[in-house]
Amino acid sequence: MPYVPVAELKSYEGKELGSSEWLLIDQERINLFAEATGDFQFIHVDPVKAAQTPFGSTIAHGFLSLSLIPKLMESLLVLPDGLKMVVNYGLDSVRFVQPVKVDSRVRLKVALTEVTEKKPGQWLLKATATLEIEGQDKPAFVAEPLSLCFV
Repeated sequence: MPYVPVAELKSYEGKELGSSEWLLIDQERINLFAEATGDFQFIHVDPVKAAQTPFGSTIAHGFLSLSLIPKLMESLLVLPDGLKMVVNYGLDSVRFVQPVKVDSRVRLKVALTEVTEKKPGQWLLKATATLEIEGQDKPAFVAEPLSLCFV
C-alpha cells in the first residue's frame, strides 16, 4: 500500500491506481467458499451438471469474486500517512457483468474516485474496482468499494 501525506490524498481523485497480480480461481477455492457460506448450488460445485448449462463449466460465486476486493486492492489503494487502521465501509454499487468460469485468472483494476474527510482523523476513500478476467473483453464485475481510514 502506498502511503501519502493526508494533504495529498485529494490529488489522487480520479486517477487509475493500477492492477493487481493475476489470481487463479480454481475449483478448490470455489468449493471452500461454498463450505464457508453454505451455498452449494450445483453451478458452483458440480462440474458434471454445470457442464450442461450455457456456461459449460462451474463458475465462481459472485460474492466469492466480490470478496477478493480487499486482498487484490491492498497493494494499490493510496492510504494516508499515520494510518492507524482501515475498515471496509461497504459498497456504493456492484454490477456483475459476467461469471468467472473455473480455472480462469482474474485481476483487479482500481481507480480512486472520491476522497472525503468524514470528520477529523477519518477519511472515506471511494474507488472503482473492476475485476478483469484474463482473455475476456467484459469484466466479471464493476464495484464501488468504500474504505474508511483512521489517522
